[in-house]
Amino acid sequence: MEEVVYFCGWKAFKDRTKSLSENQEPESGREYTMFHGTHLKNAETIINKGFEPSKDGMLGPGVYVSRNIAKAKCYPKKTDNNDKVVFKLRVRVGKVKKIDYDNHPLQKSWHTSGYDCAWVPPKSNISAIKSGREEDCVWDPKRISVVDVACCVDDSKRRELRQMIHSKLKTEGCSLCHLDASDGHDVQPCWECQEDICPFQEKHNRKNSCFWGSRGQMVRELDL
Repeated sequence: MEEVVYFCGWKAFKDRTKSLSENQEPESGREYTMFHGTHLKNAETIINKGFEPSKDGMLGPGVYVSRNIAKAKCYPKKTDNNDKVVFKLRVRVGKVKKIDYDNHPLQKSWHTSGYDCAWVPPKSNISAIKSGREEDCVWDPKRISVVDVACCVDDSKRRELRQMIHSKLKTEGCSLCHLDASDGHDVQPCWECQEDICPFQEKHNRKNSCFWGSRGQMVRELDL
């Protein structure tokens, strides 16, 4: 005999048992934590207006980032550590192309072939990367969100920049889940209490008999 049980929505749990190591190839369509080192004089502009893509580079035009924080700390080159800041980023990689040797046919033209991000794995055969550390190039800076300051020698400046970042995330992110919503979130009313909910919310438990968010159905078998 079957009994139909109706319930509202979901509760999200983060799977902390899985993490992407530096030598693992990023999966297309996923979101990853990466880092970017820059001069302190550029920090506020990046937070307020986003990244300005490089016009050229080893992987062509784009924003250069890395999952390796040690690599990010090396930039900008020939700059005193007191004048550097390393941002922690949330990067939506889109469609990814691996570039792992010199003169790859798509080394600088990967974007024209439909890719959003180029990835150089660590210890690749790219002669320009002397350290052998992992590197990424993102075509569209809108795919990158600054979420924190990973490294800054000046403590007062680090606190100031963090406050700016957190303030911007609150005002520009989705008003419900507080995540980047540049691509739009499918906000809909809860079928039970009619309050707006976002599928990226961790939970929803607001009104009446509503327990978790939006509509669902579960079938439970009972032995009688």
